[in-house]
Amino acid sequence: MTRILADLPDDDIQWLDRLADEQGKSRAAILREAVSAYRARDKDWLEQGFGLWARHGFSEDGLAYQDRLRGEWDPEREKLGKERDA
Repeated sequence: MTRILADLPDDDIQWLDRLADEQGKSRAAILREAVSAYRARDKDWLEQGFGLWARHGFSEDGLAYQDRLRGEWDPEREKLGKERDA
């Protein structure tokens, strides 16, 4: 295991010390758990978002959706999207 040196504000250190004391753990153990939880949460966002639109009944192609929305601003762009889809 590699050791690190990290600068934290005093109020964060005080909070960390209280938490470690309440849980009967060291600062290092609390920080290791926090990093592990952060990594798990950070990785999970992709899993949660994958296929999200399809699960909610949205099946339009992404590029067609973009063209349709942008076509509201520019009628010529909407025509181009329809030509490409044909």
